[in-house]
Amino acid sequence: MKNTKSLCLGLLFIVASLNNVNAQFGGLKDKLLKVGTAQGAKALGVDKFLKQPAAITTSFEDVNREGEKMPDFITSLKLKAQPLYLLPKNPEGGFVLCEGLYEMTNKSYCLKAGTFAPSKGDGYMFAPVLGPKEEIVVSILKSAEKHPEVEQHDIQALLWTIIARTKFADYNGQVKVTAIKLLTTKQLTQLEGGALGVLPFDVMEKAKDQLPSGVRAVFEAENNIRQLVASGNYTYADMEKYAIVAGMAPPRSDVPSGIWTKHPDGYYVRYFPSGYSITKVQVYVPKELLANGNKLVYDAAGDIACPANTGSQRLAQTNEPLEANYSLKLTTICNPK
Repeated sequence: MKNTKSLCLGLLFIVASLNNVNAQFGGLKDKLLKVGTAQGAKALGVDKFLKQPAAITTSFEDVNREGEKMPDFITSLKLKAQPLYLLPKNPEGGFVLCEGLYEMTNKSYCLKAGTFAPSKGDGYMFAPVLGPKEEIVVSILKSAEKHPEVEQHDIQALLWTIIARTKFADYNGQVKVTAIKLLTTKQLTQLEGGALGVLPFDVMEKAKDQLPSGVRAVFEAENNIRQLVASGNYTYADMEKYAIVAGMAPPRSDVPSGIWTKHPDGYYVRYFPSGYSITKVQVYVPKELLANGNKLVYDAAGDIACPANTGSQRLAQTNEPLEANYSLKLTTICNPK
C-alpha cells in the first residue's frame, strides 16, 4: 500500500513538472513556430508570393479598342434588338449569328475578388479570358450549361476559389462538390499548379507592405477566401463579403456605359451589367460580314466584359439566358450555313 501511495505521488510530481515545463516553454514553442514560418517565408522570399501570376490575368490593357463605337452608334440604323438566344445553336457551344441586332440577359460571374461591383456609368468592353487558369474557367462555364441543377451561387463560389489560387487539396465543403461535378479529374489536378496555401499572418503583413493599395485589397481578399475554403465552415455570404468591396469605383469618362467593342470576328458587342451576376449583352452583325457565307459564332464562354476602371470586377459571360421567352420568333430570316 505504501509503495502504491509513493507511485501515485511520483506520477503527480511528473505531471506537475510537465505542466510547469509547458507553461514555461509552450509560449516559446509558439514563438519558434512563428519565427520558423517567417524564416521559411524569408527563405522562399515574399517576392515569390507576389510574383505568382494571377489565375486570370485579363485586364483592360487586353481590350483592342480599334474600331470601337460610341453608344449612339446603332441608333441611326433604327434596328430593334431580337432575342439572341433564338438564334441557331452551334454544336460546339454558343449561337450562330445572322445579320442584325440581338440581345440577351444572361448569367455572368465575377472574376476578380476584392473589387467593386459594377455601377451605373461603368464602361465595359470585350476581352478574352486569359491566364494560367483560362482553360479551367472556360470549361466550368461550358460545363455549367450542361448542369442546370448546379446553382449559380455555387459556380460563383468555385470561380472565386480558383481566382484566389486555392490548392485543390485545401478544398472543403460545397465548393469541392461543385468542382468535382463540373471538372474532369485531370482539371482537378491542374488546380494544384500555381496555387497558394493560406499565407500566415506575418507573411501577409510583409507582403501587403510591398503592394499598392488596390493590389493589396485583391491579395488580401484572395487569402481570406483561401482561409474560408480550407476551413470548410463558410457560407456564400461569407465569401462574397471578401470578394465584393462595398461602394463603387468612379467611372472613366472616356469609356462610357454602352460603348461598343469590335470583336476580333468583325461583329460588335457591348455590355450592361446589373450587379455581377446578371449582364445584358447586345451583338450587332453588319450584313456585309456574312456576304461570303462566313459562319460567325457568338460563344460567350470565352468572353469577359472588362471594366475600364481597374477597381471594378471583370465579368465572365455565359451562353445561359435568364427569363428566356421561347414563344417569341425572330423577325429576320435566319438561315446560316
